[in-house]
Amino acid sequence: MQDINPPPVVLVFAGLDPTGGAGLSADIEAIISQGCHAAPIATALTVQNTRNVLDVGQVDAMLVVEQARALLEDMSVAVIKIGMLGSVAMVEALHTLLRDLPNIPVVLDPVLRAGGGSDLADAELIDAMRELLIPQTTIITPNSLEARRLAPDADNLHACALSLLEQGSEYVLITGTHEPTKDVENMLFGGHRLLETYTWPRLAGSYHGSGCTLASSISGLLAQGQEPMSAIHQAQDYTWQTLEQAYRLGHGQMIPNRLFWGGGEEDLMDDGGAGRAMLH
Repeated sequence: MQDINPPPVVLVFAGLDPTGGAGLSADIEAIISQGCHAAPIATALTVQNTRNVLDVGQVDAMLVVEQARALLEDMSVAVIKIGMLGSVAMVEALHTLLRDLPNIPVVLDPVLRAGGGSDLADAELIDAMRELLIPQTTIITPNSLEARRLAPDADNLHACALSLLEQGSEYVLITGTHEPTKDVENMLFGGHRLLETYTWPRLAGSYHGSGCTLASSISGLLAQGQEPMSAIHQAQDYTWQTLEQAYRLGHGQMIPNRLFWGGGEEDLMDDGGAGRAMLH
């Protein structure tokens, strides 16, 4: 039998979205697209469609930790990606788990609200994330609305990012799709300062699972050995292209085409493509 080098493993904690557009399904597709293997663990079960989240069912936090420990005893995990959590108990359980894994990078996508507007995190859950998870995070990827909720005392997005750095995250990438700008401006912070601003052409419409796609593609690129700034830049390029080639399956948000690269040579990522960032 041919000896094949196994792909890096990304351990994923996120909610299960039955549309396949966000949550674990999105994570798996984005991680596969970076040449990695996703080990998915459901932190919540959702009733949702492409329009909105209708209900959330809790998953036992101790069962989630047992699943993770069983995997960690069997596989070498390169990166941990965290998405929707659903409960304070889940935050507390993952905090305890991560304390035993200080050398594994953690990418946190702080899912606080559904694309359709439903609230997915109350004040108690947000406080728990700030106190217990952000200090254990390598890269946190909030959109501008999430950044303001995670740093409520800050008076602008720069101050929000600096607050999140002070809370313990090594890097903060704030995405700007919700801001009233002509183009989308994403800002990367680290080392107590703004490191880069990435400007992307704004696309029409709205997309189901874009944040999951970005955070998981960053995770996959980190697992492949890329440095954080390189992974963050390339993951934005990949995510922009998934949105540009998105498709509509339901009556709500469009679904990013995370496997666009499998459609033929003309669809493969191109360094000279329209989605290439302009750095400032």
